[in-house]
Amino acid sequence: MTNKEYALLAGKVLSDKKAQDIVIIDIQGKATFADYFVICSGTSERQILSLLDDIESAFAKEDLFVKSIEGRQGSGWILMDFGDVIIHVFDRENRLFYNLERIWKDGKEIPAEEL
Repeated sequence: MTNKEYALLAGKVLSDKKAQDIVIIDIQGKATFADYFVICSGTSERQILSLLDDIESAFAKEDLFVKSIEGRQGSGWILMDFGDVIIHVFDRENRLFYNLERIWKDGKEIPAEEL
């Protein structure tokens, strides 16, 4: 799979599991550490942890394994680093506070129709 296909897979898994406000940003050429950010919000701590498990499982089936996970239960923001695809799962409050979409506005947002 290509990095874009992994990012789209993450978006689909998150959508299927009712994550909110899913955004995929192509940051190729804007950053050296990754090609795609996938950003979403969860409605509760339980849902956030479930989303992480579902992403990890879906990627493992495609032989892509998480390199590191930053953040912790109850922190409001957990980052999963798969190398060229980075998944950010926020609670609503932290999503608004950090506003990654604004910080990475130079990236190209992948339209929701591609999910």
